[in-house]
Amino acid sequence: MNKLNPKKLLNSKWTAVPAINKEKHFIIVSVDYDEDDNVIECITEAIISKSQYPISWRDLKDAKNWLQGWK
Repeated sequence: MNKLNPKKLLNSKWTAVPAINKEKHFIIVSVDYDEDDNVIECITEAIISKSQYPISWRDLKDAKNWLQGWK
């Protein structure tokens, strides 16, 4: 389980395990908050293709699917 601070998600780097559409290095480019400043969702961007994918920030806690940093 990855430890996360929701306030520090923006511009953080992640590695997808397994790769998503043959891409594995991502950066968080947008974080959406509700009116109580709780994180709703994040937008990840693939480094090579610049494709963007919405993701729940809680999914990043699963070390079986995401690793912090670029590995």
